[in-house]
Amino acid sequence: MNFPRLLIVSLAISTVVFQSGCATRSTPAPVVDRSGGKGASLEPVQAGFYRIKRGDTLLRIALDHGQSHRDIAEWNNIADMNQIEVDQVIRVAPPRSAKAMTSKVEVKQEKPSAAKDVVKPSDKMKDEKLAKNEVKVDKSNNEPAADAGIKLSWPSKGNVIDRFDEGKNKGIGIAGKSGDSIQAAADGKVVYAGNSLRGYGNLLIVKHDNTYLTAYAHNKTLLVKEGDTVKKAQKIAEMGNTDADQVKLHFEVRKHGKPVDPMSYLP
Repeated sequence: MNFPRLLIVSLAISTVVFQSGCATRSTPAPVVDRSGGKGASLEPVQAGFYRIKRGDTLLRIALDHGQSHRDIAEWNNIADMNQIEVDQVIRVAPPRSAKAMTSKVEVKQEKPSAAKDVVKPSDKMKDEKLAKNEVKVDKSNNEPAADAGIKLSWPSKGNVIDRFDEGKNKGIGIAGKSGDSIQAAADGKVVYAGNSLRGYGNLLIVKHDNTYLTAYAHNKTLLVKEGDTVKKAQKIAEMGNTDADQVKLHFEVRKHGKPVDPMSYLP
């Protein structure tokens, strides 16, 4: 008599456990929310700004945009330059430059509108001359004087052993002996002096104007510090092999942060 009852009770308990187990497995995990956050498309970054990627450093970002890493930190209120986050958008161009460019465009747009209001045939020749002058001004603004007039001197007296290759080598290699003099290629301001950038060893970066900067890598000794003003042909370092396979100077020229062939600017 007790066996049938025990069997019925056991079956009832098994059914409850099975149903509760099915209910637990059917509850959806919060995967959609997580994947939605990761898969969300990022908005385009405006000109003069940069979205930080994995592996970036503030120093590398500054070099690639032709700026001082300390200036970028100041523009973005970054207290600790080692604390930057992936996908963080930061300013990499001076705030004032954007305002200046905007004001210039507004002034240029006012002149043609005033010319259109003039209807007299006798003034047509004057209007055409004004239009030609405006075109010339536009061209000069697009090509800064520093861009056309910068002249670099050789930073060291050695043979060129590594040629520029934008994809593989962002500068040239100049051979020499340990302790050989490294000189500034042009007047400028030292915006970096240290060894925090991997692959460059003891590195100096000199900013010459808003367009150009030069970099001097693998030095044995740095003779200037950040913030120093240097003159063309001034000794700024001694050649070495820090973070390099041999004694040499790795020399880069950056135009608006983009590597260009130094041989095009050297005599």
